[in-house]
Amino acid sequence: MTDMGRASVPTQTAKTCHPLEKGLQNMSLKIRLARAGTKKRPVYHIVVADSRAPRDGRFIERLGYFNPLLPKDKAERLKLDLDKVKTWMAKGAQPSDRVMRFLDAAGVMKRPKRNNPEKAVPRKERKAKEEAAKAAAGAAPAAGAAPTGAAAT
Repeated sequence: MTDMGRASVPTQTAKTCHPLEKGLQNMSLKIRLARAGTKKRPVYHIVVADSRAPRDGRFIERLGYFNPLLPKDKAERLKLDLDKVKTWMAKGAQPSDRVMRFLDAAGVMKRPKRNNPEKAVPRKERKAKEEAAKAAAGAAPAAGAAPTGAAAT
């Protein structure tokens, strides 16, 4: 009784499915942009992908596209399937910063305010502001000392 007879019979390969279809929802999913188009003429696909996958590499599903070369008033600049986006966000997908801007404009998700520190101000303006603050700080003690000296006289 050997298994030689069975080895010659072709076996079916098991169908591979995505981990989310198996019920594993602990993957780190991102809704992000994947660059397409030619050199100097970008077009971006909005995709759901595993965060570990390359930017332009493997993705799970395509949700829309973004063409930055078109004027902002054109409807063809951005196409996004909001139902699919909501479905993936319910499954735990996190949008990237740029996609979150799109969702905020569409009214799906509120984008939190970002902290814009003083370092964002150009250097010349920052130095001018610092010098003005030093001059004001230097003038305040001198102005405070003058009335006390006048009162003493």
